[in-house]
Amino acid sequence: MTLLKHIDICNHWVPGDYSPWYIGNTRQGWLKHDFSETLLQYPELFVSHGEGLQLAPALDTFESRTSTVQGLLTELARQEKIPALRNEPFAVRQQWDAPALMTLDRGAAGIFGIRGYGVHMNGFVRRGNELLLWVGRRAEDKLSAPGKLDHIVAGGQPYGLSLQENLIKEAEEEADISRELAGKAIPCGMLSYRCEREDGLRDDHIFCFDLELPESFVPRNIDGEVAGFELWSAEDVLENLRETEDFKYNVALVLLHFMIRHGVLSPDETGYTELVQGLSRIPAEPV
Repeated sequence: MTLLKHIDICNHWVPGDYSPWYIGNTRQGWLKHDFSETLLQYPELFVSHGEGLQLAPALDTFESRTSTVQGLLTELARQEKIPALRNEPFAVRQQWDAPALMTLDRGAAGIFGIRGYGVHMNGFVRRGNELLLWVGRRAEDKLSAPGKLDHIVAGGQPYGLSLQENLIKEAEEEADISRELAGKAIPCGMLSYRCEREDGLRDDHIFCFDLELPESFVPRNIDGEVAGFELWSAEDVLENLRETEDFKYNVALVLLHFMIRHGVLSPDETGYTELVQGLSRIPAEPV
């Protein structure tokens, strides 16, 4: 496979299979048509709006939207009409710096197709002229991408935490990285994609961080979500990306971003321009 395959995987969806849903007149996500029909059975919550649905205008505050929709989600999850809830609130907003209009349980984020945010950190080591990366393997009981290869630290962005707070929390839980050390991580850009996955439509913005680690540091998982860590050369990571889909789908994008920024991938690489453009692709909208 070519490296461009990872771009394609993270940007594959069929717009005609979805309807937009709105708060007021602003689109907040995408719904599969059959789920739209389910939501229309609750007219006190959702009403028809153009080609899609609108959250009932009477729900006009953050609190009323959040609590009322949460009640519906709890009932639908009880009936096994939607995936199990995860008791982790995600903000509903189209831009990172915009006020949240409500929160939605992370377990329902995909079926509502809301804009999701996350933090991914490359943990790297310099050994002379050699560049190495810590690679984690996700636990087999993870709900998403069990057993896949991963970063040293990554996580979705819950409501109520800053990016820095979330990164430090995830670093401690996933790799036993101290607050002081995690605080040295350098923000290095953002990636976006929209793709259909087993848990629904992922319309994500990922904030990328680099953390140079001392050779003496060895990560240790605390929360049970990582089966183990290995230190790979950057060239071996790149070769794996060329030949396999072993890395979790969005992790592959962040790693390609790292390879470009650190010169492991050069402009002489076939498809280099398409890779750079693909990593900053604006997700396609229905016409």
